[in-house]
Amino acid sequence: MKRIALAAVLLVMLVGPARAGFDEGTAAYKRGDYETALNEWRPLAEQGHAEAQNYLGWMHRWGMGVPKDEVEAVKWYRKAAEQGIAEYMIRLASMYLVGFGVPLDDVKAHMWYDLAAAAGDKDAPEFRDRLAREMTPDDISTAQELAREWLEKHGE
Repeated sequence: MKRIALAAVLLVMLVGPARAGFDEGTAAYKRGDYETALNEWRPLAEQGHAEAQNYLGWMHRWGMGVPKDEVEAVKWYRKAAEQGIAEYMIRLASMYLVGFGVPLDDVKAHMWYDLAAAAGDKDAPEFRDRLAREMTPDDISTAQELAREWLEKHGE
């Protein structure tokens, strides 16, 4: 029982500062202080905080407080998406769909939409199916196989 209590205390100690830093970054972002937002979010993103990773991707995608850099945006979107969060999977899929920061790739876009659908996003099936109408059956099959492999690798 002592171990469970100790683990709970340690978890609170670790999550509390992360949440505080994230909230400070969010407040700074909302008031247009992108430098402070980056300073708060970057360490969290580097430690694996998916929401901070997503926001760093967003800031690089649109050049908010940093030079616009779609390649850097994709790097952060991918880190967030690889944590299995549907919203971030869709964001990464859209980058492949339009070729921002990565080569245009319908197969990878379909794969990420498929994964977002599996993660419960209600709009992802429509996005995936609309894209599939423009793909060959072989490309769809490849995308589905990539999605299955991703799920197997990530234990979903």
